[in-house]
Amino acid sequence: MKYLAHCFALVLALVMGPAAASLPEPWRQALQSMTQSAAQAALAGQGEVVVELGELDARLRLAPCEQVQPFVPAGQNLWGRSRVGLRCLQGAKRWSITVPVQVRVFAPAWTLRQSLPAGTTLSEEMMERRRAEISAETSPALAQAEPPVGRVLAQAAEGGAVLRQQHLRVRQWFEAGAPVQLSLAGEGFSLRSEGQALGPGLEGATVRVRLESGRIVLGQASGPNRVTLPW
Repeated sequence: MKYLAHCFALVLALVMGPAAASLPEPWRQALQSMTQSAAQAALAGQGEVVVELGELDARLRLAPCEQVQPFVPAGQNLWGRSRVGLRCLQGAKRWSITVPVQVRVFAPAWTLRQSLPAGTTLSEEMMERRRAEISAETSPALAQAEPPVGRVLAQAAEGGAVLRQQHLRVRQWFEAGAPVQLSLAGEGFSLRSEGQALGPGLEGATVRVRLESGRIVLGQASGPNRVTLPW
């Protein structure tokens, strides 16, 4: 559906009549500013965002427009290669287009000092925390303050590479049948209980837990014998 909508917008623009094939500078600035602000807000102020707008299809002809509005298309994540939108709100013919964009994010992250094979247990001297591009891949970069000492590489990684979640083996926090502590936190309150895991507790995965009452709930394995319930 998204592809058809994009094609419809492109065809609509092509029949709108003569106009510049490239975006006027004020329109580009509006897109640049919106993308920069949206991407920076998603980072909560941590890191530097560099936005590189792409070019329109040379065959595209847009009708003159007195007022345009930049927007983020539904389902688009402003991270790496993406698209941003521009729509005409006031003009002889209204139109809506998308423009390719490259959003590069630089922030402190853990990187490898040397190439390492799969199965390596990480030690602090193998890593350094430095400014790096963390948006080059979709897997989250390890940007926490503490080094991931003791974690095991699930795959080989080259020296200088940014360590990401995909590089690490998933930890198993507990086995099926183990007693677990459940926690639930919301605005202004927190609850704790106990139960028995009905499956293995793989890091970040959903696990079923039987409460003392016999009721079964779903939560996320969040640590050694710990399960966090959704709020």
